[in-house]
Amino acid sequence: MVFGESGTIWTAIAHIITAVIGARVLSLAWSVAQLGWIAGPLALFVFAGITLLSTLLLCDCNGSSDPKNGKIVNRSYMQAVRQYLGGDAHERFCGVFVQESFYGCGIVYTITAAVSMSAIQKANCYHKEGHDDPCSYGDSTYILLFGFVQIIMSQIPNFHNMEWLSVTAAAMSFSYSIIALVLGFAKVIGNGMIEGNVAGVAASSAGEKLSLVFQALGDIAFAYPYSTIVLEIQDTLKSTPPAKQTMKAASLVSVLITTFFYLCCGGFGYAAFGDDTPGNLLTGFGFYEPFWLIDFANACTVLHHVGGYQVRL
Repeated sequence: MVFGESGTIWTAIAHIITAVIGARVLSLAWSVAQLGWIAGPLALFVFAGITLLSTLLLCDCNGSSDPKNGKIVNRSYMQAVRQYLGGDAHERFCGVFVQESFYGCGIVYTITAAVSMSAIQKANCYHKEGHDDPCSYGDSTYILLFGFVQIIMSQIPNFHNMEWLSVTAAAMSFSYSIIALVLGFAKVIGNGMIEGNVAGVAASSAGEKLSLVFQALGDIAFAYPYSTIVLEIQDTLKSTPPAKQTMKAASLVSVLITTFFYLCCGGFGYAAFGDDTPGNLLTGFGFYEPFWLIDFANACTVLHHVGGYQVRL
């Protein structure tokens, strides 16, 4: 590792925020819109609590004592599974879900970065041609470009462990989250009222509403967890104070910061658009102007996912 066991609570927070706060924060307004003003924020708090609890439990799995081999340090989730559960069957079973998580995150990061790059083109087109212009651009080229960049970056030794990478990616995530939050707040002020209701967006049938609710809950659930990299982050921390203690404190701070941004972006987005809340505040074009600010926010999204892909995967 580039900075080995020299990490602090601040580097741990940067790693966690890089892994957790992704462009998913921009879709939470849609999730809150499906659930309504009571169930939406409540779901955010519930999944924040579940994430924090699971993380605190995992922090205690970093090291264990063995009568034959002495102290054993588990530097990854799969090493902890092997140590505490034992047996090839348990390892294979948990490994399937871990790899599925990595696979899903890789797809999400790639598509999100590509859509954000395409959205920059669309924002400029809407500004020049008007909001009624189709401004259709494909994402395939950008998906290939993102993949090519990741192939190059993955060849750099220990690139994913560089402290500056997580700090830069975390700064990017804060940037586009704050921009989305401010734009939502400004639209609420401009509307002069708070949109939305307790029941959320109406559906044509109970089955459709149930489907939308489960999709919203899935989006929120997917926006929080970072269990698969907890022990890897903890392994970068100094031994004094105890890494377990530092990691628990970093996790608490990170989940609180994350939940704050999730509530603000989700709440202000729903308050601004109500039933018309887009699936993504920056790429779904709930906002058209100022176009340069939308471009900057989407550029931050791309840079965050370039770095976040290396840190998380």
